[in-house]
Amino acid sequence: MNCLLYILENEKGRHYIGITGLGMDERLKKHNKGGVLSTKFGRPWRVLYHEEYYNYKTAREQEKKVKSWHCGNAFNKFLRTAAGSSNGRTAAFGAANLGSNPSPAAVRGKSLAG
Repeated sequence: MNCLLYILENEKGRHYIGITGLGMDERLKKHNKGGVLSTKFGRPWRVLYHEEYYNYKTAREQEKKVKSWHCGNAFNKFLRTAAGSSNGRTAAFGAANLGSNPSPAAVRGKSLAG
C-alpha cells in the first residue's frame, strides 16, 4: 500500500503533519471540511509538502522523525529545503557568489597581506 507523508499550513502559520493512504486532494478536502478533529478549528489548510512512501511503516517512521523536529530549527530547515528555498542565494536573484558571502579581499582577488 502506498502512503503519503504530508505537511499542511493554515493562514495563522500553524502546521499539521500527517500520513494517509488516500490521495492528497481527497485528504486535504477532509481537513478543510472539518472531518479531521486535529485540524477542524484551523481551517482552511493548504499543502506545503507531501512525499510518497511504498508502505505505511516507512511513512510512519518519517512522520515521527518530522514531528520530533516540529517548531525547531530542523523542522524549519526541512520546510525551506522542501520548498526549494536557497535563502535568496541564486543567480536569478542577483547573487554574484552563491553560498556564503566572500570577504572583500576574495572579491577583489587580493590577499590580506597586500
